[in-house]
Amino acid sequence: MRASDADRDRVADRLREALAEGRITPEEHAERIDAVYNAKTYAELEPVLSDLPPEHEARPRVDLRKEEETLAPPAPQSPNLVAIFSGVERKGRWLVEPTTNISCVFGGADLDFRQAVLSRHEVTVNITCVFGGVNLVVPPGVRVVGSNTAIFGGNDLPEDDTTDPDAPVIRVTGTVLFGGVSVTRRAIDDKKHRRDRHREIHQLHREHHQEIRERRRELRDDTRERRDERRDRLRELRRERRG
Repeated sequence: MRASDADRDRVADRLREALAEGRITPEEHAERIDAVYNAKTYAELEPVLSDLPPEHEARPRVDLRKEEETLAPPAPQSPNLVAIFSGVERKGRWLVEPTTNISCVFGGADLDFRQAVLSRHEVTVNITCVFGGVNLVVPPGVRVVGSNTAIFGGNDLPEDDTTDPDAPVIRVTGTVLFGGVSVTRRAIDDKKHRRDRHREIHQLHREHHQEIRERRRELRDDTRERRDERRDRLRELRRERRG
């Protein structure tokens, strides 16, 4: 059966994905692309993808939660977030589409990826922001690649904390004018950790103050004993003189 232009484009897209995933080399990609656009039938297209996994298996979802509990995948949401003189956020358990588009004008966006499910191994956050800011929170072990442009603004991206070549990737693209993009790496239980740490410090302070109070009490008791001893000694000396 004859292949259409749409069929050839679909196979070419799959090859580009395979190249990005590291399944084929740039040389193999170039050779297969030539074969795709020279193909006239389905039979000529099939060998090009024969050693690659099916498209629905190529990019399994990546759950950024580190808990063993299995939860149902979250429902899809619009990949387009708009904030004009306002704010928009995504947090909790949400599905990250291959590309999330953020548009801010005198507004801001907050995206928390710590409990998110990535629809593919590498996702893109494309930002267009004028007089605004975008804050991203990612869990440890996720690689953040910044390729966006900031004009009269800035980008604050953390350094990689993993050497795992299979680590999930969040790619930040787009343009920010008179604004900024901030990416923070934070574990899901940071708030609980801080609360526990504050309790621990508070308990240490209480124990320290208790030790100080006990030491002061000991000093008072020791001073009282010495005073009583001196008084008794003086009384004894007076009696000796009278006698």
